[in-house]
Amino acid sequence: MVAEMAQIIDGKVISTQIKDELKEKVSKMKAEGTEVTLAVIQVGADPASSVYVGNKKKACEYVGIRSLAYELPEETTEKELLDLIAELNGRKDVNGILVQLPLPSHIDEDKVIQSIDPKKDVDGFHPQSVGALCIGQPGFVSCTPAGIIQLLKRSGIEIAGKECVVIGRSNIVGKPMALLLLRENGTVTVAHSRTKDLKEVTKRADILVVAVGKPKMITREYVKEGAVVIDVGIHRMENKKLCGDVDYEDVAPICSAITPVPGGVGPMTIAMLMNNCVESVDLQA
Repeated sequence: MVAEMAQIIDGKVISTQIKDELKEKVSKMKAEGTEVTLAVIQVGADPASSVYVGNKKKACEYVGIRSLAYELPEETTEKELLDLIAELNGRKDVNGILVQLPLPSHIDEDKVIQSIDPKKDVDGFHPQSVGALCIGQPGFVSCTPAGIIQLLKRSGIEIAGKECVVIGRSNIVGKPMALLLLRENGTVTVAHSRTKDLKEVTKRADILVVAVGKPKMITREYVKEGAVVIDVGIHRMENKKLCGDVDYEDVAPICSAITPVPGGVGPMTIAMLMNNCVESVDLQA
């Protein structure tokens, strides 16, 4: 029996759909006199962070969200950063506040995340946002996991009743991903670096979400035939090419659907950030 070709889940196309829907919403809001504003704070000039911040500004422009950029020098003190956040928390004309991570080592990231008003926490990192997700109350959801749910839904992939395995337990992807799949009625297993017989665990998955941070770690030995594979990793190889945590060439022939790297999960993160900015207006009202 020849396997069907895997469906390639195109994050560029789906993220553009979402941004176009938001664009329409935002222009209606503008017509009713409501402007959406995102404040983006970057401390220091980490090149990767600068690229991400640039992409976020572009997305804001596309959707029609006003963006305020605060590019602070590397030597900015923790107090200066916290004072700026306090000021933005208090501003009625600012809906979302985003602090680009990582921060320089002399600044306590947790303290900074916790200082953002949960109603403006469009990244979904505040403990209150995470707690709300955990008990099913309204709040912001971390952008990458939220984007993965959209990828699955908009690709016609049923989550309810499926065996879902998430590899990775980070606060930004693994844990919220597991909670969201659970909310969609998936049966969820979280695997990680200490999991015994990882291949046996992952081979049960109808939906496998990989966020391990190791290039091409997941080969076909880890994947059940016909599974849906979502690759959250992104790595630059020696030859300057990008790859994910999944060995795409090896795994694609046996799965029913797979996200490529680049062009899979990546574009969704920013689309969901835009979605959170637009939702922040209702949450604040």
